[in-house]
Amino acid sequence: MTIRKTLQNNLETGRKALAVLIDPDKVQTPNELAPILRMASECYVDFLFVGGSHLMQNNLSEVITEIKESTDTPVVLFPGSTMQIDKNADAILFLSLISGRNPELLIGQHVVAAPILKNSGLEIISTGYMLISGERNSSVAYMSNTAPIPPDKYSVAASTAMAGEMLGLNTIYMDAGSGAPEIIPTRMISAVRKNISLPLIVGGGINTVEKARKVLDAGADVIVVGNAFEKNPDLMIGVSELIYSNNRTLDVH
Repeated sequence: MTIRKTLQNNLETGRKALAVLIDPDKVQTPNELAPILRMASECYVDFLFVGGSHLMQNNLSEVITEIKESTDTPVVLFPGSTMQIDKNADAILFLSLISGRNPELLIGQHVVAAPILKNSGLEIISTGYMLISGERNSSVAYMSNTAPIPPDKYSVAASTAMAGEMLGLNTIYMDAGSGAPEIIPTRMISAVRKNISLPLIVGGGINTVEKARKVLDAGADVIVVGNAFEKNPDLMIGVSELIYSNNRTLDVH
């Protein structure tokens, strides 16, 4: 089954999923990556997202090779630019920054990447990427040269996601940004969830099990956690148990 179909089936059945975001800049050696992969395997993490806003180490290929040799968990590229493509991954989130107005990130870079991706063998998952933040100086906002959607503009977020679905995108990704102090407001997540029939991925600020619970209850189908695991490895255990409990309840019924 393709990852896209898995996401859609999960949406239709109410199953939830956990993705761990791995930034190659922060795992520069196999010894740094190994504990993350070991715990991800033990916790039955559903997806490993790989990428970052600005990769300085030029080690994307090495990181993906190490992951593929160590685990069967699907590897999904979460690219910060057209330079972050590796055919050894399983899929790529083909991100269109629909929350911004930078034409390069709406279609420009996609035109450059399309011939490479066409021949890569990667599963292409067209993704409406929405940056939600009260901080205009976040890493993603700075690198994308766009202003994020303010966290209190619920109708703007919902309308943006609706437009993405009408344009034929496969999924919507709402992101508070790497290392965000707070999650996206649950009211905003719920507003988006109620107005689209696409799988909804949510990341940023999920640094406790309770925050993960709130994001899932608000309507996220996949939650993404990255930086928080580095500071608190046990968080992966707590979040995975939360998702396991939800899915087990569905299986029992």
